[in-house]
Amino acid sequence: MTQLFSKDSVFVSNADSKEAVLTEVSEALLKAGYVKDNFLEHVLDREKNYPTALSLSNISETYPNVAVPHTEPEFVNTTKIVPVKLTNPIVFQNMSSPHKDLPVEFLFVILNGTKANQVHLLSDLI
Repeated sequence: MTQLFSKDSVFVSNADSKEAVLTEVSEALLKAGYVKDNFLEHVLDREKNYPTALSLSNISETYPNVAVPHTEPEFVNTTKIVPVKLTNPIVFQNMSSPHKDLPVEFLFVILNGTKANQVHLLSDLI
């Protein structure tokens, strides 16, 4: 799993909204050649329709909430997990209860260039 992480795709963000942080990260990933021009549009659309925030409180009350934004393989050029530490919690919608807001402190943006690996990649991360 360590080959899924690289130093040039680890971020700390001061953004104050999910749109801002996803824009910031997407622009850097595009510049690095990891995603295609339309990645941001599709990751925002997917997040709107299929929220990705997860509460980790059932594991431990001390664990921060996370979100796992991702989109379809045709919008990325590689397979990576992109960690993003948020200096300010940002509200995402809860994966299991999309009508509920959940402040998250970490993102793990999934870049998956192979559709067959998507489920395995997500389950390995979780």
